[in-house]
Amino acid sequence: MSKSKEKYGLFTAIAMIVGVCIGSGIFFKSDNILSATGGSISLGVIVFALAAISIVFGGLTISLLAQSTDKPGGVITYAEEFCGKKTACVFGWFQIFVYFPTITVIISWAVGIYTCILFNINLTLLNQMLIGLVAGFACFLYNALYSRFGGLIQRVSTIIKLIPLLLFAVCGMIFGDPIAGLKNMPVQEATGALWISAVGPIAYSFDGWIISTGISHEIRKSKKNLPIALIVAPLIVLAVYVLYFVGITSYAGADNVLALGDGHVTFAATQLLGSFFAKVVTVVVVISVFGTLNGVILGYIRIPYSLSLRIGMVPFENKLSKINEKADMPLNSAIFAAVICAFWWVIHFIMQNFNLLPNSDISEISIAVSYGMYAVLYIKVLKMNLTNHSKNYLRGVISPVLACVGSAFILYGTVATAGSARDLLIKVICAMICVAVMLVSLMYYSKKVKTI
Repeated sequence: MSKSKEKYGLFTAIAMIVGVCIGSGIFFKSDNILSATGGSISLGVIVFALAAISIVFGGLTISLLAQSTDKPGGVITYAEEFCGKKTACVFGWFQIFVYFPTITVIISWAVGIYTCILFNINLTLLNQMLIGLVAGFACFLYNALYSRFGGLIQRVSTIIKLIPLLLFAVCGMIFGDPIAGLKNMPVQEATGALWISAVGPIAYSFDGWIISTGISHEIRKSKKNLPIALIVAPLIVLAVYVLYFVGITSYAGADNVLALGDGHVTFAATQLLGSFFAKVVTVVVVISVFGTLNGVILGYIRIPYSLSLRIGMVPFENKLSKINEKADMPLNSAIFAAVICAFWWVIHFIMQNFNLLPNSDISEISIAVSYGMYAVLYIKVLKMNLTNHSKNYLRGVISPVLACVGSAFILYGTVATAGSARDLLIKVICAMICVAVMLVSLMYYSKKVKTI
């Protein structure tokens, strides 16, 4: 058993959270928000703020746990040290076998979709999947063999994806009329319940912040830098989202955004600097999604290794716990993660090809379940601070309570977006699969403990 060197700084940790959270979704969610809020920009801002509760206060809460340890595993370590080994095993199996592989596959698929759009390739499911598969394999390869390059990709892609977002934000403030837009608050929309349905879908655009804890043991001065990243990065994401949303709707006009749907981004880009700039924006979207994929895989390939350091928690622990000295990476762990992703690639293809999850995908339930699991840590932090009469009232009491509220919003949004009884049934089945993985992890751990 060996340990990786500390190779990432504070900026990489922040860039990882920001880069994973800000993917392609923000470019294409503005029309969905306006549709749910009846065209109200101000109500849309409120929706973004509500959805952000899950990561802003979740980050504040988890930062208390992060500053207490620099052991490998991130959220798995927090579960082990503060909730027990069985809880850690459940967290680990869920992340390895469900959460990380499903979102890795979906983001890879998104890379394939936007690459097809960029190069005018026929948008067949097979083309999308093949391009996504190549992109995912490339990410696994260079992150495993040259981890510093993966960190560089994360920093560069994060900076690149922020350029058009901030550009639209500034141009909207200057050439649009944000004050008038924010003053427009339709009474019927504010008093109705339709706008609440937008909370769930938008919350998914904030997902991924917890992934940064997976490289905690490779961050320099982890006990100091990771908590800072968990606090600063979510605030950056929220600020960028709100500024972009207000800017793009003010510049293009709320009515145009609603009428054009996802095409409003190209419309605004063309209006601003012409058709060439619209093409550049599409390139940035591809880079944005690829940066998100890079960040997810950067965190994922370390999770099997982290769990293998704990006796009796995962199969092949002796092989998974080895560090390749030349690459300074757990290569077996990366291969293990890639194989699991290959399995989920097949499942995803079947689901999409036969339209078994209309208006959804295999990652939706796993994301919702993960927020329910984070609530276990939030409640633990709350109990610890109430018992010890901690003076850190904001991070120790208020933050975990609001973080639980944020998780509840996401769980509600997942159920509320079910379009039919069939959709709801499939989501329930997916949730049962998640629970089944957790139960198997407990049985495996109990069996291994008895033989030790």
